[in-house]
Amino acid sequence: MQKLTVIKIGGNIVDNEKALHDFLALFVQIESPKILVHGGGKLATKLASELAISTEMVEGRRITSAAMLPVTVMVYAGLINKQIVAQLQQRKCDALGVSGADAQLIKSHKRPKVPVDYGYVGDFSPQDVQVHRLKQFLALGLCPVFSAITADQEGQLLNTNADTIASNLAIALATDYQVDLIYCFERKGVLRDIKDAESVISTINTANFDQLKNEGIIVEGMLPKIENALAAVEQKVHQVCIKSAQDLLKQTAGTVISL
Repeated sequence: MQKLTVIKIGGNIVDNEKALHDFLALFVQIESPKILVHGGGKLATKLASELAISTEMVEGRRITSAAMLPVTVMVYAGLINKQIVAQLQQRKCDALGVSGADAQLIKSHKRPKVPVDYGYVGDFSPQDVQVHRLKQFLALGLCPVFSAITADQEGQLLNTNADTIASNLAIALATDYQVDLIYCFERKGVLRDIKDAESVISTINTANFDQLKNEGIIVEGMLPKIENALAAVEQKVHQVCIKSAQDLLKQTAGTVISL
């Protein structure tokens, strides 16, 4: 079975020009096929602030109001996505910038208002991924670069968690490829002590996840990341790892997510 690498980069890498430059230099060294998924939360928050639009988060997830939605679309699917695509093309990686709305690659729906009304936020399952079309892109030697925007069947654009996009893409494609899913961010992995950069938890599984959560070690934005990573492992994704963007090509680095 052919190997496929799905990589998600976080906003702290996207927002840092040098960190993004260094990451992309490593990313292009990974043999195709590969898919890149990016967030970009801090830049959206900054622009929203300049436009006097308030930002509200619940357990690491953004509430996307009617005023905030255009900001997320412009930043994620526009500026950030095209900056990444342009830099990949400069490095001879034939990148194709997409959102879930393009070619109906992802058919999402608006998240229910109960228990929390997240506004214009999209949810979807691996079954909602247009696997056939993605395989066509990959067969052409293209590297899809996904922004965190999807659309529902009524044509409504929706802000969608980038960790979820990466996880569901990996799960959907695991039937046809041996998929490695890598979450890259600014730390060396999931830390037991946020103040100690070396306190990397080597393995997180379904057995110790609840304990780590109850102890307050895994909180806020890391919660949805781990939940999505565990979902991917449970549904036949070959390997899931959370690591520093600088360690992308290091096989033994980071936190491995396992059953």
